[in-house]
Amino acid sequence: MSERILILDFGSQFTQLIARRIREAQVYCEIHPYNLSLAAIRAWQPSGIVLSGGPSSVADADAPLVDAELFALGVPVLGICYGLQLMTHLLGGRVAKSDHREYGRARLEILEAEGPFQSLVAGGTEEVWMSHGDRIETLPEGFVAIGRSPGSPLAAIAHRQRRLFGVQFHLEVAHTPAGAQMLTDFVRGVCGCNGQWTMHSYSESAIAAVRAQVGQGRVISALSGGVDSAVASILVHRAVGEQLHCIFVDNGLLRFGEVEQVSQVFRQYFHIPLHVVDARARFLDALAGVTDPERKRKIIGNLFIEVFDEEAKALGGADFLVQGTLYPDVIESVSFKGPSATIKSHHNVGGLPERMRLQLVEPLRELFKDEVRELGRELGMPEEIVRRQPFPGPGLAIRCLGEVTGPRLDVLRRADRIVQEEIREAGYYDRVWQAFAVLLPVRSVGVMGDGRTYEETLAIRAVESSDGMTADWAHLPHELLARMSTRIINEVAGVNRVVYDISSKPPATIEWE
Repeated sequence: MSERILILDFGSQFTQLIARRIREAQVYCEIHPYNLSLAAIRAWQPSGIVLSGGPSSVADADAPLVDAELFALGVPVLGICYGLQLMTHLLGGRVAKSDHREYGRARLEILEAEGPFQSLVAGGTEEVWMSHGDRIETLPEGFVAIGRSPGSPLAAIAHRQRRLFGVQFHLEVAHTPAGAQMLTDFVRGVCGCNGQWTMHSYSESAIAAVRAQVGQGRVISALSGGVDSAVASILVHRAVGEQLHCIFVDNGLLRFGEVEQVSQVFRQYFHIPLHVVDARARFLDALAGVTDPERKRKIIGNLFIEVFDEEAKALGGADFLVQGTLYPDVIESVSFKGPSATIKSHHNVGGLPERMRLQLVEPLRELFKDEVRELGRELGMPEEIVRRQPFPGPGLAIRCLGEVTGPRLDVLRRADRIVQEEIREAGYYDRVWQAFAVLLPVRSVGVMGDGRTYEETLAIRAVESSDGMTADWAHLPHELLARMSTRIINEVAGVNRVVYDISSKPPATIEWE
């Protein structure tokens, strides 16, 4: 791939958004830890480098650093927030504590329309999002100011000859309206990328890569009926044809009617052999008494692989297993040394046994969710599958808080069906990223008829997002929430209280576990 941007992560909660904005400019990029060696960076041959923000100060004794030679590679560099401060510090400028912190919205005056500002107007102002306690006091030699704010006289800087740029604000967030254009100006205008990253080009290269990896080997696919596994399976089928056999595991953790729907849809549309395995009792036995969400994920991930290993033998043997691992799965499961922390073990990348008999084929590993949907359309998938809302690999086990039992899953499944029906009926299914029910291990007193009840609480979760990396809670109409609550309490035995989750990501995650 001739055009690609390297993002070095210093622990910012917004690093993934940088990648999303660059991908939206149809330029490929990857996130790597800040301590990637200089030799590895040279070997990667980036068209440009972005240094992310982070929680550290360059004055900290254990501040994350890069080799100063990075700035002598002849590759354009853009430093964001901490990345700006680090570049200034390493190249001889001065960074100091600001006399007042700058958090939230600010007005940026554009002094020079160049670098990431080349599409903007010199002398104009832009709304930007600040989040810093340090600021640049003295510029390194050869740098000039190209933007300033009331709290940061040197809020954007540039070394024109060396193509080094830095901004004190977060241009990747939605609160900086022109931020996406600024990143486009950097990757296209400064780095010279033409925007070759499309799902058509990706599908061609991914199919070729799968063929090269698999050769004449036999492949089985972990088909769940969700968008990710469906797209992965279709792409691999395009690559190796009859060498692929899809296996659908009914683990007892699926949504209402999902087994029947998956069997019908995939055989009808894709004409790919599909083997359904009834493993409900096996999964529920393994989860008996388990309440810790990480243990749930690990148990489910390991058991999935065991089942597939066994089914592969029954089918005459297989060498490869297809999984719909996405780029956010990889990012959230990797703890970079120093600033970043693992949020959760993802079922596709954190729950695999150390000695797995099957080699993984992960054709979507480089993609975000919206890119997977676009790829699905490129491959000719029907909209009813492409537009399906995300469903976690561990299924209802991580929406059934506390112990996972058959009766509790039945309660959750019936309640979730009502949520899905009402969301669709109200025209909100395609307007929200996800909407689902969560069964809480919390009992409360209620009154039904003339009797006292002491039953479980159910939470409804609905979020708006473009990629799942950040999300806002959906402001659903009160009338819709009321209908869902009334139906759940009246139709689902065992629930006498319904609540609505109004937390966003961050600080919360989309799933409760």
